[in-house]
Amino acid sequence: MNRLERFYNKAFDWLLNFGPRILLALIVLFIGLWLIRVFKKWLFNLLAHRHLDPSLRPFLQGTLNIALQVLLFFAVLQIVGIQMTVFAALIGAFGVAAGLALSGTLQNFASGVLILLLKPYEVGDRIITQGQEGTVTSIQMFYTIVLTLDNKTVIVPNSKLSNEIIINLSRQGTRRLDVTLKFNYGYDFEKLKTTIVNSIKTVKTVLPLPEYRVGISTLESDGFTVDIQVWTTADDFESTRFVLHRALVDDLKGSGIVLPGMPAPA
Repeated sequence: MNRLERFYNKAFDWLLNFGPRILLALIVLFIGLWLIRVFKKWLFNLLAHRHLDPSLRPFLQGTLNIALQVLLFFAVLQIVGIQMTVFAALIGAFGVAAGLALSGTLQNFASGVLILLLKPYEVGDRIITQGQEGTVTSIQMFYTIVLTLDNKTVIVPNSKLSNEIIINLSRQGTRRLDVTLKFNYGYDFEKLKTTIVNSIKTVKTVLPLPEYRVGISTLESDGFTVDIQVWTTADDFESTRFVLHRALVDDLKGSGIVLPGMPAPA
């Protein structure tokens, strides 16, 4: 009977000491979970109105949700009276080990977040990076997929894209196409220019503005160089280059002008 009485006394003392803490911890836990759900809904609406990248939205929501739940868990343990020293040491050791093991992966991950936020390029843009030119087909958290002009799939780590130069060929919507031709001094430049301008006007994908430019760029001992500058849309750049080259060759030959490498007329 004495043992049972001592047990009840100890249980009563424990309940008096820890009961209010446990009750407070439970109240904080339920209120905290409710506030986290409210915050999650508010964050979802905020990100939707800001038109944030769809691939980044779930990541931000999930990360903030987990972080808030972890903080709430630690707060509840603190209220109950459980010492956090051991937990802090374990978390610190795990963080150091994970950081060392995943340093490259974490760098790619952080770079992916920056790319999705800052948008130096988007899906569908034509870019040049790491010596590769192609169209961005997908932006993932750890890497970006680029489809080259010859149909090769290039997977580039995001850390390479965030720390090195990227040439975005699509951002401005238009591109300048440059063509260089060399002639000997026996030809009259005005006649050459007239033929070149007529060739430019036959190419439908050449934009009227900015206006095309035709002029002599260099003078050499064996002839002069003519630079041709026309503008086209970024999407039509390749096709415009092919069509313009063909038109220039045909029209110059038709005017009796000898191009470098062509045999002189009999």
